[in-house]
Amino acid sequence: MSLESDIKKIVESIGLALYDTQILNENENTIYRVSITARGGVTLDQCTQVTHLINPLLDVTPPMSGEYRLEVSSPGIERRLKTLDHFKQSVGEKALINLISKEKFEGEIFEVVGEEITLLTDDQGEQKISFRSISKAKTYFQW
Repeated sequence: MSLESDIKKIVESIGLALYDTQILNENENTIYRVSITARGGVTLDQCTQVTHLINPLLDVTPPMSGEYRLEVSSPGIERRLKTLDHFKQSVGEKALINLISKEKFEGEIFEVVGEEITLLTDDQGEQKISFRSISKAKTYFQW
């Protein structure tokens, strides 16, 4: 089993969902970021709880060699959409989607069926987008 699947099991055991894991370099520091989600949002106490639960696992199976800092947080209101599950979890939210063909769409994620995402746009109406044609996507918050 992979480290990510082990972390996913731990996170799900307390009623949360694993959104993503990333290795980042910021200001000469290496960060192992674990993003978690929950209906109604994620609390600081839940982030602390996940940190305490996965720390022993990371002591035995480190995500990388060398020093790093563990960061557990919510993916935020504006976040990257990298998997079909990310799109499914974001139904009803606004998204910016760039396609491999360089086309760009902006609108509300209406539904995800199979590998097809339906986006409701203001200027182009309903757009059906194949997940495989997406080069980059993210949610955004409109004030």
